Amino acid sequence: MLNNEEILGRLEGIVGKGFVSNKPEERFIYARDPGASKPRSVDFVVMPRSTEEVQEIVRLANQVKMPVVPMGGGLTLSGLTIPVKAGLVMDLKRMDRILEVNEVSRYALIEAGVTTGKLLSHLKRHHPGLEPPLPDAPPSVTVAGNVLIHGSGYLSQRYGEYASMVNGLEVVLPSGEVARLGSCAVSGSWFARGPIPDLIGLFQSSFGTMGVVTKLAIQLFPRPAVREVVFGLLSDPKLIPGLALNLSASNLVEDVLLGMQDKPDWMKGNIFVMAYVTGDSEESVKQQVKSLKRVFRESQATHMEAPGKLRAVYLEKPIFASSTADFRKGGGFEYVGAHIPLEKIPDAYNIGAEISRRHGIPATLGSRMISGTHNIVMFFSYSFNRADPADVENAREALDETNRVVLELGGIPWKGELGAQKLLLGKMDPTYKKLLRSIRNLLDPNKIMNPGNWEEDD
Repeated sequence: MLNNEEILGRLEGIVGKGFVSNKPEERFIYARDPGASKPRSVDFVVMPRSTEEVQEIVRLANQVKMPVVPMGGGLTLSGLTIPVKAGLVMDLKRMDRILEVNEVSRYALIEAGVTTGKLLSHLKRHHPGLEPPLPDAPPSVTVAGNVLIHGSGYLSQRYGEYASMVNGLEVVLPSGEVARLGSCAVSGSWFARGPIPDLIGLFQSSFGTMGVVTKLAIQLFPRPAVREVVFGLLSDPKLIPGLALNLSASNLVEDVLLGMQDKPDWMKGNIFVMAYVTGDSEESVKQQVKSLKRVFRESQATHMEAPGKLRAVYLEKPIFASSTADFRKGGGFEYVGAHIPLEKIPDAYNIGAEISRRHGIPATLGSRMISGTHNIVMFFSYSFNRADPADVENAREALDETNRVVLELGGIPWKGELGAQKLLLGKMDPTYKKLLRSIRNLLDPNKIMNPGNWEEDD
């Protein structure tokens, strides 16, 4: 068995001395993320540049039985890229090439380290008629990381969650073999997932336990000439389903976000609505805005004329509500994301606000329509003071309580931390769970891929 210095030497031989480390200061950084998860041990950090280097690292990890944790932007907030059983964090940020933009079939083929900011800038510069889906996250989040956790954001109301927008994947399996999934398994083009058996879903929301994604093809969409945001207020969460159904039926909106906050004071007690409309001209958008205001009235929502500065902020993409991190001072926030059926959303808002206030945290909740009203993604955000261990623990308790409420409401926690994963496994259909375990054991007999995630025993 190789010792740590020998493993370090082997890794340096694969990626070069400047791109692997076992220094305490490097391990300290990768042992935590921006959320409320407790730090965990890291033995090595390595930054490969190519699929071939990823293969060699995975083969070495199999040889020495070392856990491997793939990492994109590291911004999930729920500890998914912090090793549970120590080992090696594989930071994929150097794999950041945009390999192809197909304007006819409308997709971009990119490496796993490409950020949403880089893809957006590239398209604006070279393909201004196209736009990518963008999450409500900093531009440093990776496209691959977002789609692999079933992320959502701009364009989701119209086109669905981002996981469905993936045409193909290149994956280094736990054996070190490379697999191509989707049309790229047969064709030279990455234009579709089928009509062959769809295996892409195995690698989405599996949190790096099935393999390391090195390339993917993400769908692109026509960029509208004009975009506008229309603001409204609802007085009661029970009005949300009616508004959502009416907005979906109108076919007017590109995207819809709803939120409830105790701060600033003018928002307390109201549901804030942001509806985006698009068109080919200012005149067509004006007509849509007029129709949208009528839908608001019919849904008991009050149209709100927003200050120009606020309008400009919400028209800029991506939106990132970083101000919520400082509600309690100390710059920390964590959240439970959840997929919840529309009919349960009023209960989710009321219970989520009650949990926040009981824990002394200003209520900050939001939701987005996915594919019309077929699914609602909701978040329950909890701010905390990073310098106060008791305050961090308070946020963790609120998170756990919220995960349990989401399951009781018939929802599913999204990109759940270890505690949420255990709760999900406890409710999961036994045969589904058995099948999931069997697939993992088949692909990864040495259990090196992000072990501890999606496991009941740890």
